[in-house]
Amino acid sequence: MGTILHAKKEDGMAVHPTFNVSVIFGKRDEPMVVACARQLIEHISSTGSSRSLVLSLGLKDHSLETLKAIVTLVTDNRLW
Repeated sequence: MGTILHAKKEDGMAVHPTFNVSVIFGKRDEPMVVACARQLIEHISSTGSSRSLVLSLGLKDHSLETLKAIVTLVTDNRLW
């Protein structure tokens, strides 16, 4: 299953949107995985969607290049 994350846009009156990403299950010490989920929820909400995101990443390689590739593939294919 890997690491399961929940990401959502916070409701509020702030000028700039606020996002919350939390680890539900798995490694909590992988900041790059959290950054990946944050980039995805920011992109999803920038298209006008108010959906939250539950993301499961089971990766052996947590490198920056791998996570950038995941974000690019998901956003290019609009998998939501």
